[in-house]
Amino acid sequence: MPVFLVRVTPSPDGGDALRPQTDVTIQMQTPPTGWADIVPELGPKPGDFVITKHQWGAFYGTELDLEFRRRGITTTVLCGISTNIGVESTARFAYEYGYQQIFAEDAMSAMSAEEHTFSVTKIFPRIGRVRSTKEIVASLNS
Repeated sequence: MPVFLVRVTPSPDGGDALRPQTDVTIQMQTPPTGWADIVPELGPKPGDFVITKHQWGAFYGTELDLEFRRRGITTTVLCGISTNIGVESTARFAYEYGYQQIFAEDAMSAMSAEEHTFSVTKIFPRIGRVRSTKEIVASLNS
């Protein structure tokens, strides 16, 4: 099955950064060198796709939906470093685009256990199936 690795990085001039008025201010700093690098253990391996996003979700402003549709991909397995931000934003877009979703709940994390748990127990079950990585791998091998 095709693997899509998504990394996040701002444009060099920062011009693509959102600046909404919010109740909670997030101090955006210049990412450190290597921020957008994918760790070698994950890839990319030959045949993998690398998508670079500039916002929370992997669909917004990227070619991800186009690449899925061209390949007839209808189901995604999602994981990531920010359960309630990047993963959830991507999942909401995927749901609205009609994709079937499987969430690898033990292959994602958030800033707090409460944030992670809320997305995994309240949001994801409404838009897809929540499974452990062990369950996902077992289903691929059956």
